[in-house]
Amino acid sequence: MHALRHFCASVLLDAGESIKALSEYLGHHGPGFTLRTYTHLMPSSQTRTRAAVDAVFGTSRATDDGPETAQQG
Repeated sequence: MHALRHFCASVLLDAGESIKALSEYLGHHGPGFTLRTYTHLMPSSQTRTRAAVDAVFGTSRATDDGPETAQQG
C-alpha cells in the first residue's frame, strides 16, 4: 500500500497538482510535511516554470505596449 500511495503522489505531482491539495488528499497534517516528503519527485518543476513564463511573454508580443513600441515613437 505504501508503494501505491507513493506512486499516486508522484503521478499527481508530475501532473502539476499543488502541494497543498496533495497534502489534503494524503491526509498529511500540513503541506510542509508533504513537501519535505515528496520534493525529490519534482525535478520537472523548473521546466514547467520556464514554460509558464515563456507562454505569458511569448503570447504578449502582439500588444501595443513594451520596448518595441517605445522605439517606434
